[in-house]
Amino acid sequence: MVRYSKEHKQATRQRIIETAGRRLKKDGIDGSGVATLMADAGLTNGAFYAHFASKEELVATTVADQLREQRENLSAVAPGRAGVEQIVRQYLSPEHRDNPGEGCPSAALLDEIGRCTDVTRQAYTAGVLDIIDDFAARLAPHDPQSARVKTLTVYAGMVGTLQLSRALADRQLADAVLEQGIHNALTLLDATQQS
Repeated sequence: MVRYSKEHKQATRQRIIETAGRRLKKDGIDGSGVATLMADAGLTNGAFYAHFASKEELVATTVADQLREQRENLSAVAPGRAGVEQIVRQYLSPEHRDNPGEGCPSAALLDEIGRCTDVTRQAYTAGVLDIIDDFAARLAPHDPQSARVKTLTVYAGMVGTLQLSRALADRQLADAVLEQGIHNALTLLDATQQS
């Protein structure tokens, strides 16, 4: 029997998490079996339990990892109002809409996360609140908590806008929904900054 180093095991685990992130966002939690998730990582189904106790543990870990990565990407954006607008425009872009496997876990998985166990929902809540708190700090740097709920509400609207745009068969209408969503989000965020 081959023994692998802790570094190898951790790298393998991270590869599973990263490939699972793309697959789950593309095919959904229910549409992604363990065998498929492991095959995506170039591993056998049997190797799964050396890294995770259950599919639910993998889902919770993957959701947390995806949100952490999204937060890191958002932190690279310019500060202040210009950065806020850049985030909104990137989020509600046709490119983001058309590539769910590379995009936001909220827009791709929110309906399924709501039906997951508490562990996954807690991982999601912690991750999304970290993103919201960073976003709120851009809007109200002297009192981010004052903008938290408003920012979360705007985020929810952006997620819903992206989901609706993905579901529409009429491409022109789907693009118009994104454009109106950008306008709505920026208007609400500007109102948040003024209040």
